Amino acid sequence: MQHLPTDSHRSILLVGASRGLGHAMAAEFLKKGWNVLGTVRGPNRTELHDLADSHPGRVEIESLDICAPDQLAALRDRLADRTFGMLFVNAGTANRDPSQTIGEVSTDEFIHVMTTNALGPMRVIESLEGNVTATGLIGAMSSGQGSIANNLSGQRELYRGSKAALNMFMRSFAARQAGTGRPLAVMAPGWIRTALGGDDAPLSIEDSIPKLVDVLLAKRDRPGLEYLDYRGQTVPW
Repeated sequence: MQHLPTDSHRSILLVGASRGLGHAMAAEFLKKGWNVLGTVRGPNRTELHDLADSHPGRVEIESLDICAPDQLAALRDRLADRTFGMLFVNAGTANRDPSQTIGEVSTDEFIHVMTTNALGPMRVIESLEGNVTATGLIGAMSSGQGSIANNLSGQRELYRGSKAALNMFMRSFAARQAGTGRPLAVMAPGWIRTALGGDDAPLSIEDSIPKLVDVLLAKRDRPGLEYLDYRGQTVPW
């Protein structure tokens, strides 16, 4: 595989870039002059492949299922000599019936959602942090529904809990990074019309993702962890 140009400070390792928000992020970073190494889950052609075709030499594609530790270990080995200016993990799923209370959720669905939304992203971050420049940003896609303080309505309980868990794990990771000068972020992209967000969501991808990318680029100058929405506003933990 031909590697990206060598300016690691303007290259992003974007995990979960095949479609939806991740694909939109990849496209926006390309517009900003960055190069993208994006991951997809399976062997099938995705929207990221189309993006690679339209931006020759600026997009690489790797395979990764974040719920498969062996795939993550293999990716880490393949990227052993690579560095990036940013690592961002985009992952999100919900149980089949989001209206279920936490007491109604099956054990299998609980494990699947928590692994995909919290454990998997943190495993990626823990495994690949060494591939990020010393002051490069590491971030993950959270949700406004992961805010404990803002949860006044309940609903989508398993999804909320998984994103709150991601936020807490990132707080622990940040505590271990204290004093390094590394910027860290968990992002709330807003309620967006996607396969996960549904047709009733008030925001389009175009409403959110270009602003979210701008927020991430600005965050590079501020060390430490922040929980931010797509407008750059702080979300209460």
